[in-house]
Amino acid sequence: MKRGQSKWRKSDVLACDLFAGAGGFSLGSQLAGVKVAAAVEWDKHACATYRSNLIESNLSKTILFEEDITKLDPQTLYKRAGFDQFHCDIMLGGPPCQGFSTHRINGAGINDPRNDLLLRYFEYVRVIRPSVFLVENVPGLLWPRHRKYIETFYKLAEVTGYGVLEPKLLNARDYGVPQNRRRVFILGYDLERFSSAPTWPPSPTHAAPDSESHLPNWIPAAGVFKSKQLKNDPNNIHMNHGPDLIEAFKRTPVNGGSRSQSGRVLPCHKHHDGHKDVYGRIDPSKPAPTMTTACINPSKGRFVHPTKHHGITVRQAARIQTFPDDFVFHGGLIAAGQQIGNAVPVELARVLIEHLLPILKKHRKQPSSNQSSKTKGRAA
Repeated sequence: MKRGQSKWRKSDVLACDLFAGAGGFSLGSQLAGVKVAAAVEWDKHACATYRSNLIESNLSKTILFEEDITKLDPQTLYKRAGFDQFHCDIMLGGPPCQGFSTHRINGAGINDPRNDLLLRYFEYVRVIRPSVFLVENVPGLLWPRHRKYIETFYKLAEVTGYGVLEPKLLNARDYGVPQNRRRVFILGYDLERFSSAPTWPPSPTHAAPDSESHLPNWIPAAGVFKSKQLKNDPNNIHMNHGPDLIEAFKRTPVNGGSRSQSGRVLPCHKHHDGHKDVYGRIDPSKPAPTMTTACINPSKGRFVHPTKHHGITVRQAARIQTFPDDFVFHGGLIAAGQQIGNAVPVELARVLIEHLLPILKKHRKQPSSNQSSKTKGRAA
């Protein structure tokens, strides 16, 4: 099929997913009714996961660009995905967040080259010209030390004719995800298509159990561990632990016990009182802790099974991120954990995109001929 254009209908709402990873944002978009026309990801294991679950399964007709986004020409994607024939409605993407991570202390991350990927993201916005774009990143993006990146991003948006709403810090637990996960979302909109800013973000769908809200309570992690294990699930794996560590887990109280209660003290613990959650058990009565790229490693956080004496499995981590049980992660234990931790929770993605869908449909009318010529000039 030449350039992919025969895959789509005029009525399709189309997306492009940059830094797509294993496909959490893409899957959530598909479930919301948006077709993901193109995705870009360079990690070979994440690409294998994306390809097998979203493309080879026939769930999506996405063209996956397994390339370095800094080297891929946006014009190539623009044409091969068919965006020169069918308009791109929404650009998605979560640029790698390690440079902005709040775990980096003092001045770490200020000049991390990965931070520039946030600006590279906007090069694709400039060329492909989506109706809206949605950026996801860690809360550390808003730290004063990284202000220059945000300021540059907003200046680029203004020059190119986009309005950008102020960053919104959203917690996945407020949107039906069994996880306490705070992330920044930035929504931009094409001023040639929108006479006023879109309504954003969507209202929460869940609330704290002790609140006076009429909304359903936050979803606890209990269901993740009560659900039956699938037969022959390649992701039913966890880290192998030494005898000493297993004994420490046995001494740790079930359902939320901490390392300090096990009597396990390492040299690094004697010099400061930080890292209190490492080797701790997940409390199934609450939303789970944030699934990081090391979510299968108990030494990196509260990632021990609520009652069993080992770290959580890949499948359990994936469930906490609301991936379906038939979604298989490739590359082995460590690679799978990284893919899961980097992903936008599928259910959160679905809720966010469903909120944007009627807005996108309302503004699908093409700009005037004069505006269209300006847009083409920008994409040339």
